[in-house]
This record gives sequence, C-alpha cells and structure tokens, in this order.
Amino acid sequence: MNAIETKRLTKRFGMVTAVDALDLTVREGELFSLLGVNGAGKTTTIKMLSGLLKPTDGSARVLGHDLLTELPAIKPLLAVSPQETAVAPNLTVRENLELIAGIYNSDPKRVQRMIDELGLKEAEKFKAKRLSGGWQRRLSIAMALVSDPKLLFLDEPTLGLDVLARRELWQVIESLKGKVTVILTTHYLEEAEALSDRVGVMNGGKLKITGTPREILDAAGTENFEEAFIRLAGGEAK
Repeated sequence: MNAIETKRLTKRFGMVTAVDALDLTVREGELFSLLGVNGAGKTTTIKMLSGLLKPTDGSARVLGHDLLTELPAIKPLLAVSPQETAVAPNLTVRENLELIAGIYNSDPKRVQRMIDELGLKEAEKFKAKRLSGGWQRRLSIAMALVSDPKLLFLDEPTLGLDVLARRELWQVIESLKGKVTVILTTHYLEEAEALSDRVGVMNGGKLKITGTPREILDAAGTENFEEAFIRLAGGEAK
C-alpha cells in the first residue's frame, strides 16, 4: 500500500501558488526525502499532508484515508518532529516521553522501548535543558515515535548539529527504515543521498523529479549529488 498519494494537490496564498498541482506517491515503509531551495514548496506540502493546512485544490490520500474528508482518522496515525526542537526543558528525558505517551494514551511500554531503541538510556534521568543539541533532537524524534505512528515527518532533523552529532542521528533515522514511513526534509544533500530510499526535488511549487539517489544522479548526468540537485532544481540552489 502507498502511504501517500496526491493528485494535483495545490495550495495558493492569494495570488501566490506555493504548491502547484503536486502528484506524489510515497510507499509504505520507505524513507522519502523532499528537497528544494527555500520557497520551493516543501514546508507547505508537509503542512498539507499533516493536516495543518487545507489544500486549495486537488486531492490526497494519507494512509488509506482521504485527506479532505477523513482528517480525524489520519491525525492519530502520524507524528511530526519539527525543526524547532519541541521538548519540555525542565522535564527529564523519561518524563518528556511519559508526558507525550499520556497525551496519546500510548502503551507505557513504548516509553522504555523508545529509550532503548534510540539510545537514550544514559540520559533518561537528565533534564532536557542539560542535553546537547544532538541529544535534544534524538529526544524530539523519540517523542514523535512514542505514539507509535505509521507516518513520521522529520523537518530538518540535523540542522545546526556538528558533524559527529549529525552522523549519530543518521544512525537513529536509518534504524526507522521499514518500521515507519518517514518523510524527511533537509538542506544537507549528503544526508538525503545517504539515507533515502527515494528523493523528490521541488522547485517553484512543482515536483521536478522523483527517484532513488542513483536515478537522480543518472537523470542529471553527474556523479555528484549536489551538482545533480542544482541542475534539477533549476539552477537556483545556493
């Protein structure tokens, strides 16, 4: 089954078309990266698919449900780990997870499972404000996963992290593949190349191409993923 299917999905803000007739398919269980320069339409697409923005036109099915008419059935099945790390600074790692688990009425065993699977054991008693940026991002992803979603949106999960913290988080993200459908937005092209099953490149609100990283390279006629992105995104990458 496909986790996401959109047909001519469109979002306009007044005279500005942010997302223009988007036809996108994301397969269940895959890690799909959505790439594009600032203003390409990535964030608006994510907000529509997660129910935060109502489309202007077109249609979409998310996890088998119609986005326009069955949104209440979709929302419990997805989670978002936002770019701004959303943790309660004065709660410990475990308390943050227990708080979210309580809100979603999740199985309490999910808290321990997230601590174990995301490598948070050594920090579980620390207050979130004491954690480094990398550990806070790890906690943020664990908080998104504690409700056992079928679809997870990761918005710039490694933004601002140093190289070592970024690579550690890559391992966490890669461990999710096949367990949950992941939609990843990132400006780190090497991240998308390393982690993605497939990639979509947006520019000017339109989806320019989708494919595996290898297919993206072949389509652009280059062996450098950054160069491929620049060519396929219309030469507007900076």
